[in-house]
Amino acid sequence: MASQEIETLTAQLARLPGLGPRSARRAVLWLLKRRETALSALVAALDAVREGLVECESCGNVDTSQPCGICADPRRDARALCVVEDVADLWALDRARLFTGRYHVLGGRLSALEGIGPEDLTIGKLLLRAEAGGIDEVVLAMNATLEGQTTAHYIAERIEHLPLRVTQLAHGLPVGGELDYLDEGTLAQALRARRPVG
Repeated sequence: MASQEIETLTAQLARLPGLGPRSARRAVLWLLKRRETALSALVAALDAVREGLVECESCGNVDTSQPCGICADPRRDARALCVVEDVADLWALDRARLFTGRYHVLGGRLSALEGIGPEDLTIGKLLLRAEAGGIDEVVLAMNATLEGQTTAHYIAERIEHLPLRVTQLAHGLPVGGELDYLDEGTLAQALRARRPVG
């Protein structure tokens, strides 16, 4: 039996996605064996993120700077805006390095069953960004779920009067699939084959 502190650390790691109790235990043992190098570095990195973590006021991404690194990057095409459900989707798309524009994180998706309406998401902020001008294309990169497609349709209707092109990721993403679990090849194909909404 390990001490209560080690058991607590193991239990906390086991709560992370993709780690169960056995994987967490192996990770803790590995860290304990390297406590002077790996454990100290991990604690320092966690503290730095905890102290500096902010939500980007522009797009909703999480980062340690305001605005986030994506919004602050002058090489990004400010005329293209990709709308995603959450930060994990943003990171998945950006990891593929195929979209060079900016992002907007909704913070979820519309869901009548869960009681999530437009006012619970950042749709109002999205509309303000689109209405301010300077955007030529809005890419609706919603998950291929019923709620995701409902959200995309709702947004498309709200911005259809604006002088911009509204596109969405091509079908071919697996129905019920989520962006964060797709490989870069699938994401690349979906981005290349995006099409107008409506």
